[in-house]
Amino acid sequence: MTGPYDHKTAVLIVGGGITGLSAAFFLARRGVRSVLVERHPSTAIMPQARAFNPRSMEIYRALGLEEEILRHQSILVGMPEMIGAGTLAGEERFRVDMLAQVRPGGISPADWALIDQDELERVVRPHAERAGVDVRFGTELVSIDGDDDGDDDGVTAVVRDLGSGAESRIRAGYLIAADGNRAGIRDRLGIGADGPGVLGHAAHFVFDADLDGALRGRRFMLAYFDQPVTGTVLAPLGRLGRWMLGVPFQPRHGESIEDFPEQRCVELVRRATGIADLDVTLVPPVPGWSRTVMDVRIGAWVARRYRAGRVFFAGDAAHVFPPTGSFGASTGIADAHNLAWKLAAVLHGQAGPALLDTYEAERRPVAHTTMDTALRILDARHHAAGEDATRIDEVTMAFGYRYRSAAVRTEPATPEDPVEDPRTPSGRPGLRAPHVWLERAGTKLSTLDLFTGAFTLLAGAEGAEWAEAAKAVAASLDLDVDVHRVGAAELRDPDQRFTHAYGITDAGAVLIRPDGFVGWRAGDLLRQPEQELRQALTRLLALDARAVSRE
Repeated sequence: MTGPYDHKTAVLIVGGGITGLSAAFFLARRGVRSVLVERHPSTAIMPQARAFNPRSMEIYRALGLEEEILRHQSILVGMPEMIGAGTLAGEERFRVDMLAQVRPGGISPADWALIDQDELERVVRPHAERAGVDVRFGTELVSIDGDDDGDDDGVTAVVRDLGSGAESRIRAGYLIAADGNRAGIRDRLGIGADGPGVLGHAAHFVFDADLDGALRGRRFMLAYFDQPVTGTVLAPLGRLGRWMLGVPFQPRHGESIEDFPEQRCVELVRRATGIADLDVTLVPPVPGWSRTVMDVRIGAWVARRYRAGRVFFAGDAAHVFPPTGSFGASTGIADAHNLAWKLAAVLHGQAGPALLDTYEAERRPVAHTTMDTALRILDARHHAAGEDATRIDEVTMAFGYRYRSAAVRTEPATPEDPVEDPRTPSGRPGLRAPHVWLERAGTKLSTLDLFTGAFTLLAGAEGAEWAEAAKAVAASLDLDVDVHRVGAAELRDPDQRFTHAYGITDAGAVLIRPDGFVGWRAGDLLRQPEQELRQALTRLLALDARAVSRE
């Protein structure tokens, strides 16, 4: 489809949740300004994600947002427990600290952020806008064309301003569909999903009530109750006295969201809390809405494809997990982080178009592994005793997943296991670069603090030839490559952990991709370091189609 167009942009993002906003910000920081459209006029007050794992915080840390995010943490700080009981007023069946078993320890310089998703979105959005992103809330996608029909030039979208009704045509080089678990764009393109599918429905509603008596001084992040039905959940919201209740219902038994009028919701709250005469006030989940109850689908599936021509799927549009392990939103952020640097490299002419194929190759297997883990945790929480509810190693799932694609120089001895225990890192290509504390000019910093968005070469103390080779290759490819020698004068390695964690000698080197994953390494000094490094970068960036095809 050809013009005229009302607007042209390199990337159009559909969906203004945390995945879409993060993708927009990540792209902007790499010099790509996008247009983002979101049909809702504002963020909801429903909690959605309540906690973001340390890997997500590492990503935001590299962009300078970590401290601001921590300042906006919710009332959940200091109350990480989950309880199970018949009712709030009844005897507890179990109580566990949800974060005790998943703290990163020495694995990361970052920690969990207990911040509600809507609040995190309010942190990220202004940063995206200040970086040049055109953010349009209250704007819905009407149609798209040129996505998977042989058009190799771009995508044309018609969007509608819901306030004025005015429609406009946007021409984009690429489109990121971050439009949530209803996956409207993916469905339009006829791309299905694999997995169990919809596991159940729940009526979610927000209410104000004084629960102090039944709380008995307890402070928790999440509670599972047997009343009014098994699987009922209660969670505190952004201020004291405001709560969210989720009550499962069964459409296959003829039940629907229409069976939850306000008076019944009030009675359900009383049954869940065990307080028969509780004073309850329902609150609309979105400011200005007339309805107070939302139909929330609980499911597990992964899209069969992550790409259709110039359209890419990210976040809940690409995968849906049960609400266990705090995987959903954090996985969406990692999707956006992986895709953004690749799109930017292609748009800036620094990489071949085939680099974009590695998005699906890397992120889709991670989603499948994550879905399986989330399903196991869900089963444990509903059917096992409290001590069994944390038996899954979520730390490995957050930090230890392995990429295999043409954007990784996978080594011959790499294990087939899709994950590696990050507590004993190998530094192999395809894995997140390990965290090691270093010291520069008397200041403590992490190796991860050296990864600011460009390719990064880390060489050992005797790796001067690698450092010079990296500078020469970067100049010849017109590519930004940050170069650091660890253990030399610039960067001290006080604990002598760097070479062991990265699997190299003092004369070796490792190449870190812009997303913080190891792309290639040389355990020692090779005969022709400049040639070796140039070959590694051209293959990782799909600049040599023949070399890529041989990987």
